Amino acid sequence: MKHVIRKIFVDFEKEEKFLNEMSATGLSLTKYSFNKYVFEDAPKGEYIYRIELLEHPVEHLESQEYIQFMEEMGAELVTSYHRWVYFRKKAADGEFTIYSDNDSKLRHYKRIMLLFWFVIGLNMFIGLLNLFLGNLISSAGRPPINSYLSIVSFSLVGLLLLFLVIPLRKKIDRLENEKKIRE
Repeated sequence: MKHVIRKIFVDFEKEEKFLNEMSATGLSLTKYSFNKYVFEDAPKGEYIYRIELLEHPVEHLESQEYIQFMEEMGAELVTSYHRWVYFRKKAADGEFTIYSDNDSKLRHYKRIMLLFWFVIGLNMFIGLLNLFLGNLISSAGRPPINSYLSIVSFSLVGLLLLFLVIPLRKKIDRLENEKKIRE
């Protein structure tokens, strides 16, 4: 039987935890699209899930080679969404980790950070464009609605910085400090 759960995550580790909790209740992921998880009934705890942001789109040769490597290691690609891939492995096969060292984990976090900065930059550009166009076409000195929308947009960018970038930056700093200690 199919089960659909609508949920939004901005932290892939919390999303992984959610998927593994669903697996523990007897639901296995079959498909993901923006905020929509599709599950099917399965034995409780059958799978362990891991999520990764690839360097290239899924169709890219390097990504295909990486996915094939993961499959050779016993993981199964369940679904993908843009550059995000959702792997699972049978829990009976033992622990399932994608990152065996700090360097690969650090590269992954930096890819995610770059994605966040791209989204934030795009949002700021659109906000500035709205502000500029709103002031350009305003009549009788009244501020147009675009100016207000831009202010809201800039506020959202600030929240994104707080809730997305700063915690991720702390993780990156922690891993870089661990790397320095080991060297």
